[in-house]
Amino acid sequence: MTKAAPMRTTLSMKPTGWFQIGWSSTVPPEGVVPLRYFGQDLVAWRDRAGVVHVLDAYCQHLGANLAHGGCVTDTGIRCPFHGWTWDGDGRNVSIPYQDRPNRARRIRSWQVVERDEVLFLWHDVHGREPFFEVPDLATGITPHITGLTFQPALPDGVQHYRDMQVHPQFVIENAVDREHFQFVHGTAMSPVILQEEVTDSTWHTVAGFGRRWADGVDRPDDRRNTITIHWVGIGFAYNAEQTPEGWRVVLISTTPVDDDRTEVFGTYWLEDLPAGTAEDRSRRLNEIAVALPQDLEIWNHQTYLDPPALATSEGAGFRRIRRWSDTFYPDSSPAPAMRRTAAGGV
Repeated sequence: MTKAAPMRTTLSMKPTGWFQIGWSSTVPPEGVVPLRYFGQDLVAWRDRAGVVHVLDAYCQHLGANLAHGGCVTDTGIRCPFHGWTWDGDGRNVSIPYQDRPNRARRIRSWQVVERDEVLFLWHDVHGREPFFEVPDLATGITPHITGLTFQPALPDGVQHYRDMQVHPQFVIENAVDREHFQFVHGTAMSPVILQEEVTDSTWHTVAGFGRRWADGVDRPDDRRNTITIHWVGIGFAYNAEQTPEGWRVVLISTTPVDDDRTEVFGTYWLEDLPAGTAEDRSRRLNEIAVALPQDLEIWNHQTYLDPPALATSEGAGFRRIRRWSDTFYPDSSPAPAMRRTAAGGV
């Protein structure tokens, strides 16, 4: 395989946070799947209770790759080489030709969350436990969609781009980049930031489009012609929009594979309306799926400038989000206590 060109940034490719590694369909019932993220060969498997586990790929007996020929048993994943079985925590629980397991060796296990059809993996080079959570689609993004019913994203409401050179930092800076909407997405004018709330782990923005919001005054009960962007760490963001045909929610995720490559995931949920048809769904998905490829055309060829040349109106936003995102890189200080600040308080 041809080696990918070096990533056009000196930023670490091993940031801290939750990162998407696929969807529920990626690991089928009792399935065993090879993965590679953060420079590590991994094995994902779904146990007989339906829970997904991720371990480092290599059996600690003689180094066979569990993802290639391994199988799910009642107690874990069995190595194809000599039948050693490892549980979801990476402990050896069975050696078929010995009356006791090897309790001295373990395989590294990775924390996984399966939520709203999406699989997320926790990564931290310091080995810290997760200090923030993956939100629930219905209650953790914006109160405006609480109680609504959404159609499943799978199987047709997803996009997956491999072998990209899209650093997560390129993507997250869209949260403060109002001006790109005109030039990349063809909006009539740049949006107005109506709301911005920042915590140690989230960056929440509401932007209004068109003359309706020209005064810059947020009207919390009105979300027409707005987009709500909710970042959780630097690995993924939910975008929520109210359209004449109901709400739609987009999840955009960027996950490092190694020092030179990333994968980008798009997941699309549509509000489930009583009169909707399969043709309506197809058309609505096609409409919403246009934006990500437009962004990728920029991100995949972008280089990271530090400092960048910024217009006067851009400076404050980019400085704030770069200070905020710095905390997710390996040389950052230990996980801070959660706090909520007003806009500009980071």
